[in-house]
Amino acid sequence: MKAFYRLFYYFSILLTGVLAGVTLVGAFAGNTAPESFKLIPFIGLGLPVLLLANLAFAIYWTIRWRCWVFLSLIALFGNWGYISCVLQFPLFSPASEPIAKLGTYTPGILTVATYNVDAFNHEHMGYSCKGIATQMQNLQADILCLQEVGINSSFNIDSVCAAFSNWPYQYVPSAPEGKELLQLAVFSRYPIREQSLITYPDSKNCSLWCDIEIPGRTIRLFNNHLQTTEVTRNKRELEKELYKEDTQKAERAALTLIDGLHENFRKRAGQADVLKQLIADSPYPTLVCGDFNSLPSSYVYHTIKGDKKGDKKGNKKGNKKGNKLQDGFQTSGHGYMYTFKFFKHLLRIDYVLHSPELKSTDYFSPDWSYSDHNPVVMRMKL
Repeated sequence: MKAFYRLFYYFSILLTGVLAGVTLVGAFAGNTAPESFKLIPFIGLGLPVLLLANLAFAIYWTIRWRCWVFLSLIALFGNWGYISCVLQFPLFSPASEPIAKLGTYTPGILTVATYNVDAFNHEHMGYSCKGIATQMQNLQADILCLQEVGINSSFNIDSVCAAFSNWPYQYVPSAPEGKELLQLAVFSRYPIREQSLITYPDSKNCSLWCDIEIPGRTIRLFNNHLQTTEVTRNKRELEKELYKEDTQKAERAALTLIDGLHENFRKRAGQADVLKQLIADSPYPTLVCGDFNSLPSSYVYHTIKGDKKGDKKGNKKGNKKGNKLQDGFQTSGHGYMYTFKFFKHLLRIDYVLHSPELKSTDYFSPDWSYSDHNPVVMRMKL
């Protein structure tokens, strides 16, 4: 019995050390292109689980009053950048300023919302679309960025625009001839001037930018839906093969899942590089919204945000501090932030990033039933 206890003790030390080491590697995922190191993006993707495991070991070694707790603590504090992207104090919403009356302009205040609507819950009668419009109206959002609009013959683009008629300025770009896209839309209370659709090679995903003229200034808005992970579909295929108890097919399904994830890591990285340059070229203060399909630990998030080394050069007319953006959750959020409902609420993949000139005052994510995502809402002072 004593030998078993000793073996368990040493195994616990070994597991703590290996887990801490792997978790520390995850801290570098944001600065590592997927094409350079195939394994690191997967570690970055698993960072929420790794951090929870380190927290469990930290509690375990604290209770046992052993020095090995420092291994877990080093791993946790080494990933403080990620933790601050999903957890902000105070944990509960502080009192905020009153919201502007619906349909009116309050000088210096702007409310922006982004939402992956998942084809309006894949229903054809428009109940979800109209429900989302009502909820956004209640939130008194000035600008809406929607992803996966999912227009169909039963509820077409005219019906969607009618549901969002309280936002008189709209940009719903059509796919170029011969290309299928997961459609985006922007609805605004303020005039939309210049606008452009951004498509990516070998992908149904896309982005757009448009210049919105609000009283006193113009801002450039980016609405993004980056390369879809397809994890859910591939996971179902894997579970189907495991249920059949066919080992070879299960292995092939697992390899397909891994290869598919890596290919999508690579595609999103390329899309992030394109956006990085477009953001740097913006002549106006910038808002970057949408579904990145990437965690705050990822190369995509850090590239778009401008955290990576060498991201200091920017357009002097727009973002005066270069193309480094701020995360609205870090500047004005509170509590724990996730935006994807599955995978135990561990994934934050939808964002509103902003130029430093745009002062965020509140950032939150309501829990709505219209999609597999939650919307993200940010209010700001200009």
